[in-house]
Amino acid sequence: MRKARQSGFERVETYLVKLIQERGADRDQPVGVCLLLAVLKALSFVFAAIVGARYLLYRIGVIRRFPLGVQVISIGNVTAGGTGKTPVTEIFARTLAAEGRKVAILSRGYRRKEAPWWVRMVTQVVTPPLVVSDGRHVLKDSAEGGDEPYMLASNLPGVAVVVDRDRVKAGRYAVKRLGCDTIILDDGFQYQRLKHSIEVVLVDATNPFGNGNMLPRGILREPARNLRRADIVFLTKCKGDVSGVRGEIRKYNTTAEIVECVHAPKSLKDVWSREEFPLAWLQGKTACTLSGIASPKGFENSLRALGAKVVWCERYADHHRYAASEILYALNRTADMGADALVTTEKDAVRFPRLETSPVRCLYLRIAIEILSGAESFDQLISRICFRRRGAV
Repeated sequence: MRKARQSGFERVETYLVKLIQERGADRDQPVGVCLLLAVLKALSFVFAAIVGARYLLYRIGVIRRFPLGVQVISIGNVTAGGTGKTPVTEIFARTLAAEGRKVAILSRGYRRKEAPWWVRMVTQVVTPPLVVSDGRHVLKDSAEGGDEPYMLASNLPGVAVVVDRDRVKAGRYAVKRLGCDTIILDDGFQYQRLKHSIEVVLVDATNPFGNGNMLPRGILREPARNLRRADIVFLTKCKGDVSGVRGEIRKYNTTAEIVECVHAPKSLKDVWSREEFPLAWLQGKTACTLSGIASPKGFENSLRALGAKVVWCERYADHHRYAASEILYALNRTADMGADALVTTEKDAVRFPRLETSPVRCLYLRIAIEILSGAESFDQLISRICFRRRGAV
């Protein structure tokens, strides 16, 4: 079976991401690519001006921020993709729910199936938000609800997950209709229309600010100096000495607490049967990988660190929606190479179509946040959220 081809958009996206994601990735490129990068650089100045003007309008009150009357914890970053927001969102939601809060996660539902834009323009005012989970039951799948919302809903019983581009509308629905008293705004640092109580900002220790440029020439969604708005910074993917990155953060924010953490593998699960395997199962095994995430190298290296010999890696663009032919190609390739398993990420697994049979075992790696330092700061923040008077924002 032949491999299904990526769409033209995905090929362009993957190529550009390689160029802009890290310092030095654009060196020794052909003249045509250099011209493209010059155009992207010019566009990044335009984007920076728009971002600056937008924040100014919010700051002086020309554009209004809407409060919900409950705690709103924003979890986001200053860069595009790859910092690991979903596991951090999960640990906040799980901890707050365990403390007795009625939690709802608000998400935009990036790249989920939606009605055409012209239909949304007509119906957005009257259409209620999409409830992926009401805190009791998971009501939507990943295609309709979005990858991360569905994954969070599946992993967090007792926590509501509500999806809408208009997070003010989604928040009001969660408070009034679902009875929630604590809102977690997923990927909320740039979403200023909803008033935030607490700003949690993630920074990737392995690539904190990319090449230092704004989108589309770099990965910055807003200038790194805007870290000054953060109340607490989660420094993710910490391995080895991160004092240099901490120093960079302190240049922009001298008061925010810094929590160092890693995305630690917890277990392996069969994609379809959900049978669980210990991480030790990988010791001495040969594996192939299939992923459509922003930073696949970290996932692949984690398998190697667990003792697996990774013999083939298949990568797609972030949030790629898999066809059955693509999964079958990867499974057959894995079987032909004599590997023990095809391994994917949890975020990818929710996008796999259902297959009745498989020529080889297909597993996904379950990841969770492990705090290395700053646990006291996290505990104090949870206490602040849980014991602050209801309605204070």
